[in-house]
Amino acid sequence: MTLEKINTTVVTEFIMLGFEANHNVRIIMFILLLLIYCFTNLLNFLIIALVSTSRNLHTPMYFFIAQLSISDILLTSVIVPKMFHVLLHQRGTIAFSDCMTQMYLFGSSEAFECLLLTVMSYDRYVAICNPLRYNSIMTRKCCEILAITSWLGGFCIIFIIILSTLTLNFCGPNIIDHFFCDFIPIIELSCSDPYIVRMEVCFFGLLLISIPLTIIIFSYSKIIVTILRIPSSTGRQKAFSTCSSHLIVVSIFYWSLFGVYVLPTKDKTLSISKILSLLYTVFTPLINPIIYSLKNNDIKKALHDRVHRNVR
Repeated sequence: MTLEKINTTVVTEFIMLGFEANHNVRIIMFILLLLIYCFTNLLNFLIIALVSTSRNLHTPMYFFIAQLSISDILLTSVIVPKMFHVLLHQRGTIAFSDCMTQMYLFGSSEAFECLLLTVMSYDRYVAICNPLRYNSIMTRKCCEILAITSWLGGFCIIFIIILSTLTLNFCGPNIIDHFFCDFIPIIELSCSDPYIVRMEVCFFGLLLISIPLTIIIFSYSKIIVTILRIPSSTGRQKAFSTCSSHLIVVSIFYWSLFGVYVLPTKDKTLSISKILSLLYTVFTPLINPIIYSLKNNDIKKALHDRVHRNVR
């Protein structure tokens, strides 16, 4: 075999190291994460079912909440099952094509959530700042177009990055010190110059974070000004309660993204990076439905009515 052929040997699979811990700790982590995974999917499926079947929840806000639940189910289902295998066996292998697929679905879900949270902030802006025109602006057709655009936007943007990643040569090493196929660890394993791909990841990542975040901040600045102008404290509290859940979800989502991808990596160990990654791949999809369920009387009422109807 010539030197040229050796240097262009194609990597067919990657080895994921997962978490460095003894067997007992990994078993405990497996049980804990399994419970979280099951509970997350249960809550998100419950929200989707309630929004689909309860007439009181057939509004734009709950339509977008159901879309968020779909995204959370997709995200956890792409990441968690393979992570379980890695936890139980201390390390695991993943085929190159499966790794690219995981990267694509994971990235698309995250990109969609960035866009959807922006759409949800616009919905709250119209509801509070322009309530008389809310029903004429946020029609069913408008909501469907916004949701479809967010899904297509997320899938198309990440597809461009995946195509660029596939142009790189991977000839070894093939060890990923992580529990899933993330963009930066994979690109760093390339034996060709990843500069262009790295710039694409930075550009689209900045685009997906900065523009939506700017729109969200602008929307909430208008919302806060409008709420402060409401004369009664009861009216102000009622208006703020309609957007407080979304504001909490946005804060958790963006702080976790900033912690993993934006803050300097020099001061972060691999263990801290993995823990931060767990935050937005496993815990955030669990926190989202809890926030929207516990802080939302309409969803609690819909669940109460559904339970009593089934009992009868």
